[in-house]
Amino acid sequence: MVRSVVIAGYGMAGARLAEEIRRRDPSGERVNVTILGEEPHLAYNRVLLSGVVAGTMRPENVTLHGPEWEDRVRLGVSVVSVDRGARKVSLSDGTAIAYDALVLATGSRAWLPPVEGLTADSPGVVAFRTMDDCAKILDSASPGAPVAVLGGGLLGIEAARGLAGRGCQVTVVHPVGHLMERQLDAAGGAVLARCLSTLGIEFRLNARVSGYVPGDGLKLEDGLVPADLVVVAAGVKPETSLAVEAGLTVDRGIVVDDCLRTSDPRVYAIGDCAQHPGTVSGLVQSAWEQAEVLADLLTGNDVAARYHGTPVVTRLKARDVDVAALGDVHVDVDAEDAEVLCLQDPMRGRYAKLVVREDRVAGAILIGAPDAAATITQLYDGRIPVPSDRLAVLLGRALPSEATVAGSPAELPATALVCRCNSVSKGQLVSAWRAGATSVTDLASATRATTGCGSCREAVCGIAEWLSTTT
Repeated sequence: MVRSVVIAGYGMAGARLAEEIRRRDPSGERVNVTILGEEPHLAYNRVLLSGVVAGTMRPENVTLHGPEWEDRVRLGVSVVSVDRGARKVSLSDGTAIAYDALVLATGSRAWLPPVEGLTADSPGVVAFRTMDDCAKILDSASPGAPVAVLGGGLLGIEAARGLAGRGCQVTVVHPVGHLMERQLDAAGGAVLARCLSTLGIEFRLNARVSGYVPGDGLKLEDGLVPADLVVVAAGVKPETSLAVEAGLTVDRGIVVDDCLRTSDPRVYAIGDCAQHPGTVSGLVQSAWEQAEVLADLLTGNDVAARYHGTPVVTRLKARDVDVAALGDVHVDVDAEDAEVLCLQDPMRGRYAKLVVREDRVAGAILIGAPDAAATITQLYDGRIPVPSDRLAVLLGRALPSEATVAGSPAELPATALVCRCNSVSKGQLVSAWRAGATSVTDLASATRATTGCGSCREAVCGIAEWLSTTT
């Protein structure tokens, strides 16, 4: 008997789930999938939209699916209500579909702070979230024009760097005392601000916005930030309204168990809209790991599959700025339950902090230290004991034999995780190369490496170059 599965949402999580189901059941003998996408576009990599704003990537370069998927997805259609008793969903086009299993992959929506005059419809205001938002920003962001970015988190910094690269006069307005406060401590945030200021970006920190006046800009308690365009990157909220109306258990997100089931065992949730105790919403890697588990369960490929959470590693994708943050970073240097090493070189845009517990990496912040970031991330992912010379690790100078990780492709072990988003190891890249994927593009197609947040592209290029000279 063929099960009917409806995927409500065709963002990164929903698109990946559809791919994983198709990979496990290519002929549709076990599962009949209906994919519903509210946007009129084929799925795209939302994480890379900052590259579109910066002009380093074209919109077609961030698309996840080819034209063949146009016949597999109902675009411009969304679920408006769920009848759990009848196991049926009503759609925005007036039709209805029955389901055996419903997957909510509704993602999240941009949050606009409650500021007088600042709404999604206000002229000169764009909430940076979708491909259409990118188009609006690019239409409005002319070289030399003053632009305010409201929000100094990860997305806001990426948007600011992209707009500055286009020649805009960018001011980041942030209500907290330092940038990226979720991922960085105060010292790290200060170094990041200093780095970005050398690129022409200005900052108003600890700023309280009292209003927005189209054509003038953002009114603060202590002055005005002139802006022809205000890009809002103040955070997101999980899209849970459909689940709330359906009577499912909802906290910050839609509560799910290790099988990604909601409080109704026939309804599942993955991605930004889902709340699982083992992960933080908004991560590409967690959404795609959830998609793999759920595809195994829905197709019967592996009924023992479970999702147990995803370790957090954040990479800032901004040209000329290298930032990595992972694990527990908000630990003081005098903490009694951890070893904390910290090096600051703000004049040269470098900051490194390492938190070690029980000889394992518990957290780290690396700014302007790509070699150390590569080594420490490998130690963190593999739960590998940290070499006794902690300072050498922090400086990126730990011996490969000590850390069992390395800077060059030849020294990396086969088990080294190269692409976190898609859990691709060096060994998998080597195998794909030997099977005929002899370019970075082919490797990406065969393994999906580089198709997540994009931060592993340099490493994949290095491995490809190494392979080209050794095979």
